[in-house]
Amino acid sequence: MLFGRHFWALGLVAASFGSCVVQRVYAQGAAADTVAVRVDTGDRVGPYAPVWSFFGADEPNYSYAPNGQALLRELSQLSAAPVYVRLHNLLTTGDGDSSLKWGSTNAYREDAEGRPIYDWTITDRIFDSLKKNGVRPLVEVGFMPEAMSTHPEPYRHTFPEGQVFTGWSYPPKDYAKWSALVTAWTKHLHERYGDAAVDTWLWEVWNEPDIDYWHGTPEEYDKLYDVTAAAIQSVLPHAKIGGPEATGVTPGKSEVMLRQFLEHCARGKNAATGGVGAPLAFISFHPKGSPKTVDGHVRMDIGHQLRAMDMGMRVVASFPEWKNTPIILGESDPEGCAACKGAQNGYRNGPLYGVSVAEATAGAEELARRNGVSLQGAVTWAFEFEDQPLFAGFRELATGGRVGDANYLVDKPVLNVFRMLGMLGGEYVRATSTGALPMEQMLKDSVRGAADVRAVATRGEHQVDVLVWNYHDDDVAAEAARVNLSVAGLPARGVKVQRFLMDAEHSNAYAVWQKMGSPAQPTVQQFVELQRAGGLEAVAPSAAAAVKDGVAAVDIRLERQGVTLVRFSW
Repeated sequence: MLFGRHFWALGLVAASFGSCVVQRVYAQGAAADTVAVRVDTGDRVGPYAPVWSFFGADEPNYSYAPNGQALLRELSQLSAAPVYVRLHNLLTTGDGDSSLKWGSTNAYREDAEGRPIYDWTITDRIFDSLKKNGVRPLVEVGFMPEAMSTHPEPYRHTFPEGQVFTGWSYPPKDYAKWSALVTAWTKHLHERYGDAAVDTWLWEVWNEPDIDYWHGTPEEYDKLYDVTAAAIQSVLPHAKIGGPEATGVTPGKSEVMLRQFLEHCARGKNAATGGVGAPLAFISFHPKGSPKTVDGHVRMDIGHQLRAMDMGMRVVASFPEWKNTPIILGESDPEGCAACKGAQNGYRNGPLYGVSVAEATAGAEELARRNGVSLQGAVTWAFEFEDQPLFAGFRELATGGRVGDANYLVDKPVLNVFRMLGMLGGEYVRATSTGALPMEQMLKDSVRGAADVRAVATRGEHQVDVLVWNYHDDDVAAEAARVNLSVAGLPARGVKVQRFLMDAEHSNAYAVWQKMGSPAQPTVQQFVELQRAGGLEAVAPSAAAAVKDGVAAVDIRLERQGVTLVRFSW
């Protein structure tokens, strides 16, 4: 049974991993080679927080393309939790044409005398599409318009050839003109979309100023932040503004950048107001993995990603002023470049990408608890690429194509993991797994020996949902995990159970495309079949669950790199 995009329009309640405790425990009644997952629905450990419902992309103009709009609608339908979308290049100069790692809006140019000319035509198309399709902007204020850049030439890059960080990555020639641009744009957005919408948005300044996205000093970034925040708040006094969107925090430049920025926001002189400090509603940085090709297969490095999360969180926790400030992992991904291809990125079309999202999100939640910080969101930097070959190997949530005038969006397996996350809801309840690896081991050695078989669970008014996954860094064939799932605290009668699955053979349009012979240009019938295969598959119809003394047990065979959700309802 397949549930595609129409099923998700029901708006199921969402949850992230929150404070569900996942640990290795000894469980009676399970064979030594069987993973025992135990859920106690009476042991409630707090309300969920939807940290997974954030997405982003370099190419903002795809947001109003037909497949881009279709994908935005799908994201908005994942759950009742609000979905935020973060886009680069919202102020970049150009005609709205997109290419890999590029987008533009032409929001600012100057006349012959250097007087500003504002044009919101393209930014309106972007924000109209976000609103129309039910998602909220995480407004990234950047990049530098050509007429304002201190080093404007060359301006547009030609990725993947040549220099990427061109004229758009430099500071403004005139901070007063920059302030006026941000003020005028914020005022326009407020007037166009109104208080009710704009009050829910998040705002941030630039992207990754610790590397070549910013050809200025850290102090110049602080100034840009101050001036931009003041401009936004001159129109929207209560706007939630954050930063600095530093790269994965590791010892060295990125750690120094994050520390100096937090110090500036706490005690530095504000370049816009002359006062002390700067507004900071959330703190953002980018934890990434580092996959490699080893002996002909992809080897992920979830440990690299977790260590970047841990260090960033420890930096935040070291500031009493900011320890309780929400953290947004502004790009939380298995590696660093969505538009880059190569053998080491071969995991992206199949189930390994999906299970890595579950693994990283659970790890982020656990590390936030360990460090005593607040995790608000984790942005998956993936969307869709227009006019590219089907399953070309980009890091994206869906791929697509066209037959005649008709566009077809085909969801990748990773999107079905987000669908399962969207089915969680209510309160977290205690879940333990004998197959869960200790965090210290994953931080040190990643997941290179035994697989990590982990679970989280939530309870709503009339249902319990248990998410279980089987992750390993190495993308090679392996024995499936035998899982004995036991859920306690269920009603004595009327309980039904249903299971959903994403793995190599289920909820996997890529596998179906390969079985078709990997057609470069599928027929209409093939596209329809691929769209169906891209939905979330229920591996068995809803059936009565055997409940004895309030306990139901389910035996599961879970393939390596598989994710399953078991729903008990009454």
